Amino acid sequence: MWLPWDIAAVGALLCFAFAWGTVRINAKAIPVGAVLREVGVVASLYALWQLAGRLSVVHLEGAIDRGQQLWDLERALYLPNEAGWQAALLPHSWLVKAANIYYAGAHVPAMGLFLVWLFFRHRTKYRPWRTAVGWVTGVCLVIQLLPVAPPRLVPGIAIADTGVLYGQSVYATFNGTGAGQLQAMPSIHVAWAVLIGWAVWRESHGRWRWIGWAHAAMTSYVVAITGNHYWADGIVAAVILVGIRAIQTARVSLKEEVEHTSSADVVQPV
Repeated sequence: MWLPWDIAAVGALLCFAFAWGTVRINAKAIPVGAVLREVGVVASLYALWQLAGRLSVVHLEGAIDRGQQLWDLERALYLPNEAGWQAALLPHSWLVKAANIYYAGAHVPAMGLFLVWLFFRHRTKYRPWRTAVGWVTGVCLVIQLLPVAPPRLVPGIAIADTGVLYGQSVYATFNGTGAGQLQAMPSIHVAWAVLIGWAVWRESHGRWRWIGWAHAAMTSYVVAITGNHYWADGIVAAVILVGIRAIQTARVSLKEEVEHTSSADVVQPV
C-alpha cells in the first residue's frame, strides 16, 4: 500500500539534489528549491518510519510479555478497557471496516496534507512544527526498538484483530518482516494526529480548525478498537510531543532573552 523505505530514501535524496541544483542554476528558483527540500525532509522521515519496522526485529523475545504487562498496568490505572470498546463495535461490520480503512489509510496522507497546508498558508510557522514532527517521530521510533506486542497479538485479553477479521490487515504487505506489528509503544499514529490537531487549532483561525482535533480523536479511537494499540500508547506519544514542544518553546525564549541581553549590553556611541 505504501512505498518501501528504500524507494522513499532514494526519492528524498533526489529531492535534495534537485533542490540544491535548482538554486545553483537559477537564484530566482529559490521557492522551488525550498519546496523540493521540504519534500525531501518528509520523505526522509517516512523512510525512517518504514525502516524502523525492520530494525525492531532485533529483539523479539519478550514482546508478548511486555504487551501483557502494559495491559495489566492500564487496568491498575483504571484506563478504559479496549476489549469493551471493541466489543461494542464488532456487531457493526461496516463500522469495523471503516475503522480499519481509517487506521490504514489516513495516517500518512493527513500528515502530508497538513504539511502542505502549513507550508503554503502559514510559512513562518512551518519550520517549528515540521521540526516537531521529526523529533516526535525519532523519539517514538527509538522507543519502539524495544518490541511491545499490540493487544490483538496478546493471548487471553479478548482483543480481536479486526484487520485480519475482514481481510484488511496492512501487515500482510507492509514490509517483509513481522517487526512492524510490534511497534505498539508509543503510537506514531496518535503522535502525528495530536500534532496536527494542536497545530491546526493554534495556527488557523477559521471555522474549520476543529477538524485537526477531530482527526486526532478519531485516530486515537480507531488504533485502539482495531486492536493495534493500547490507550497508553497514545498517551505516551502525546506526552512526548508535549515535552518536545515545551523544549522548543524554552529554546526560543532563551534565544530571545540572550539576544535582548546582548543588545542591551552594546555601548551606544556618544
